[in-house]
Amino acid sequence: MLHGNEPDPRFTLANERTFLTWISTSLALSAGGIGIAVVPEDVFVPWVRTMLALMLVLLSAAAAATAYPRWRRIQRALRREEPLPPPALAPLVGYGVAAVALLALVLILAR
Repeated sequence: MLHGNEPDPRFTLANERTFLTWISTSLALSAGGIGIAVVPEDVFVPWVRTMLALMLVLLSAAAAATAYPRWRRIQRALRREEPLPPPALAPLVGYGVAAVALLALVLILAR
């Protein structure tokens, strides 16, 4: 149960949209990981496909696993009129996706 004052509904709904966006991001990362896993062998060698797929699926799991706890922390801060917590997962997902993309780019160009 969340205690404190009821926040402005717009903030609560914005928080909910952010939660749903993290879930959508998680689904997209998971789909990307599955897509990389089934890329033909002539594009990437098997260990590279597996590594790229694992990186995307792990990022997906991290986004999904932290979406709800983040929603709760933000909702609690809104109710208590405290500063919002920083987006700790955003750098991990951003840099992780960039690393996967750069590695894939290098491997495609090196082919």
